[in-house]
Amino acid sequence: MRPSYPKRLIEVDLPIKRISAHARREKSIRHGHISTLHIWWARRPLAACRAVICAALWPDPADPFCPEAFRASARELMGNWARDHLKLCAEESGPHFVAIQKDPNLLKDNTILRRAMFDFIADFANWDNSTGRAYLETSRALTQAAHEALGGEPRTRPLVVDPFAGGGSIPLEALRVGADAFASDLNPIPVLLNKVILEYIPKYGQRLADEVRKWGDWIKCEAEKELAEFYPKDADGATPIAYIWARTIQCEGPGCGAEVPLVRSFLLGKRDSGAIGLNLEISQKHKTVTYTLKKAEKPDSFEHGTLRRGSATCPICGFTVPGARVRRQAAEKKGGANTARLLAVYCNSPKGRFYREPNEHDAKAFAKSHDYVNEQKRQMLKDGTSTVPDEELPYLRSIFNIKLIGVDRWEQMFTSRQLASLLTLTKLVRGCYANIQSQDAEFATAVATTLALAVDRQADYSSSICTWVQSGEFIGHTFAQGQSLPIKWDFAEVVPFASGSGSWDGAIEWVSRVLDNITNSRLQPGTALRASATNQPYPDDSAQLVVTDPPYYDAVPYADLSDFFYVWLNRSIGSLHPTLFRDRTTQKEGEIVQLAERNPRYAFKTREYFERLMAEALRDCRRVAAPSGLLVIVFAHKETAAWETMIQALISSGWIAVASWPIDTEMGARLRARNSAALASSVHLVCRPRENPGGSVCIDTVGDWRDVLTELPKRIHEWMPRLADEGVVGADAIFACLGPALEIFSRYSRVEKASGETVTLKEYLEQVWAAVAKEALSLVFRGADASGFEEDARLTAMWLWTLRTGEGNGVAADDLEESQQGEDDDEAAERSRKAKVTGFSLEYDAARKIAQGLGAHLEDLASLVEIKGDTARLLSVAERTRALFGKEEAQAPSTARGRKQKQLKLGFESELQEAEEFGGWGQKGVPRVGDTVLDRVHQAMILFAAGRGEALRRFLVDEGVGRDERFWRLAQALSALYPSGTDERRWVEGVQARKKGLGL
Repeated sequence: MRPSYPKRLIEVDLPIKRISAHARREKSIRHGHISTLHIWWARRPLAACRAVICAALWPDPADPFCPEAFRASARELMGNWARDHLKLCAEESGPHFVAIQKDPNLLKDNTILRRAMFDFIADFANWDNSTGRAYLETSRALTQAAHEALGGEPRTRPLVVDPFAGGGSIPLEALRVGADAFASDLNPIPVLLNKVILEYIPKYGQRLADEVRKWGDWIKCEAEKELAEFYPKDADGATPIAYIWARTIQCEGPGCGAEVPLVRSFLLGKRDSGAIGLNLEISQKHKTVTYTLKKAEKPDSFEHGTLRRGSATCPICGFTVPGARVRRQAAEKKGGANTARLLAVYCNSPKGRFYREPNEHDAKAFAKSHDYVNEQKRQMLKDGTSTVPDEELPYLRSIFNIKLIGVDRWEQMFTSRQLASLLTLTKLVRGCYANIQSQDAEFATAVATTLALAVDRQADYSSSICTWVQSGEFIGHTFAQGQSLPIKWDFAEVVPFASGSGSWDGAIEWVSRVLDNITNSRLQPGTALRASATNQPYPDDSAQLVVTDPPYYDAVPYADLSDFFYVWLNRSIGSLHPTLFRDRTTQKEGEIVQLAERNPRYAFKTREYFERLMAEALRDCRRVAAPSGLLVIVFAHKETAAWETMIQALISSGWIAVASWPIDTEMGARLRARNSAALASSVHLVCRPRENPGGSVCIDTVGDWRDVLTELPKRIHEWMPRLADEGVVGADAIFACLGPALEIFSRYSRVEKASGETVTLKEYLEQVWAAVAKEALSLVFRGADASGFEEDARLTAMWLWTLRTGEGNGVAADDLEESQQGEDDDEAAERSRKAKVTGFSLEYDAARKIAQGLGAHLEDLASLVEIKGDTARLLSVAERTRALFGKEEAQAPSTARGRKQKQLKLGFESELQEAEEFGGWGQKGVPRVGDTVLDRVHQAMILFAAGRGEALRRFLVDEGVGRDERFWRLAQALSALYPSGTDERRWVEGVQARKKGLGL
């Protein structure tokens, strides 16, 4: 029996299309966004967090249990909004607020009141409105009205808890909309970030921003003086901005032994006026290469470089040193950052920016930094910590590839000059605290902590894996490839106090703008604590809302990654936060991440370990949540097994799933999204406590399997078209259906068959996939009966539909794979960009469930699907040629114009020639008609692709294939499902274009 709690708005609906648009736009917003305060991985967009929290805190006014007091407040607030603030949101809000402005009595209809509140939420999700006074005041008034109407004490705020706080998006937005936010994390760095966001900025506001700018200027002034000898200006007054280096090896060719700089490309910069790069002047006598600057009209005028696929070719003798030997030589030099060769210097002068060749003064200045760092290594901080970060850098297979070239201490990530600048900055941050503390020790901690975050920004632009971005002529940062530390053979070194990208001025300004922006939101302080999600420091039944984005198996190794920053924070402000910085590196035990296969030292971090601790965390969330409260879990994993585990943990922890909403938050083109367990959207799974009337956990309610199976297809039928209207398709829609489907199943502690056998979650989810597949097919074929098609057509349509996530077009089978051990990561990325799309891949288990839901078996469809390990691949049409046209005429037919047809790049050009040798098809020849509608459509596509116009006419007209309406209905569906830009899309559209001309 359902408790008499009103549904929240998020349980009823959510304007996901408009929220997703704001979340996508937010990816390009930088100034003032908390993502620019400090790097944290897998951060949630503020737009999505803000909208979800509002919808989860505010009751649905159309719900019969909604308190009248809240309805009255909501009517007044929405009425005032329509009257006074319509001009702020009229462009987006549509007709609702316009109609309400004309007739406020419309708000007496609770359904219209609900729509008005959703319009407000969608508008508030806009970054431009996030600090608007009217939006803030209205949202906070609604939050307070909801809190008090639902039994909260006056002058208190509803508590929102995030036990995996990370970068702070969720707790920040909880404060913004008027809730009380408690953020916790096991990792010290997110705790520190949340302290700044939730505690320091709300408490000190603009005063903190002003002092950070003031002391940032002081640090720059002092550091410039201390480091002047390492970064000298040129004799003509020009100022170096960046130094461009290449690690080196010794050529192993017979009798050579020359120094070989490891360079990806000799191009330095692309400009409207042309390109500039390096020209090689080779001395065979002295076995040396001199690099001089050269201008050219086009970038491709410059050679590729010495590197290709991790191997290095000597520019003097032409000998190629294999990749393994390249890595071995680099490892002998502990990465070789300090023995790298300086190739060019990028400078700024009153006349503009330019490149110059290195000189003797550059070499001497760099050499001086060696002595400085060696002296620093002999010094210790008060607690006995070395001033230089000598902590071990672990190896994580395919993530920390930098370890493969001998970088096994964090200090080795940096050149000696980079170390010198960072050591000076950390020392000066300590000096800032010493200067301020006599006036206000707590405020001094806030200022020094925020300045330390700026030092971390500087470190991100000051490692030996920062690259020179040729297209924009700026320095890329350490984590430009996301959550990894790849091998970068050539790198760029920033001059911290110059005017280029990655400078100290930039670090201070980026941080200060975040302080300004959050200050403009006029927040009440929240709380940030260090705690495990399995043992949260909150009382039972205390949180009205738990919203969290938990880790996803092995997606991000947070603790190991964050050590890059931890070792510097420990040296700058570790003494100010002794409970956070009590160890040399971040705590690895208890971290809920799967890493066993990436490093033997983490053998205990197995999949089972992850699942056990995640279940414990969800149980603790259940303990913390109030009986009337909600849990919102953000999940973006494509493995069905991962979803099953998460859902099982939710159900066994006493939660009922009541809704799920996909919000477009992910960048489909990012490297980690390719061929990885990542959705285009993050699914927000909404749950309620499963309770007895007295408020205790309901542990013994039994559901009838027949009733559940009867209700399931009805619920999916209601839900799927609704998602399609919001633009949610493919895998996003499949996982978005889990919420409403699971509400049926999870409302019981167990579901039994008539025999008394308990139904497993796995068994139920098989039924969910079948129901989703059936409903999806009705959408694909626009309501037509898909049963007229054979199983291969139904599977192909559903497969392609599943890959349609957001703006993406599915995952190519040979998209980016994790770079092989030691391989140059840039080479791996470059090959992935050039790879030809051949077929479309899904996780095997997902593909199996799709097929099973359609009454098909993958193993029986060998001519359509290829199974390798845990991946199933839908073959491209080109790959089906042999199966479709028989043994002798097994390949796509050729014509007298066959040589010209090669420009089509069909993917089987050599097979065209083979067909010619067999005699091919004459213009009068017609292939054997395929057994199924899909086979016949694919045959027609190949005839079109091969330019066999007459054969295609005979196939469609004389053989009668084109008189089958199912043929054209399937062709129409496939033309909408095949990704744009693929051969398949072009071919099927070409076949469709012939229909009218053939009189069909």
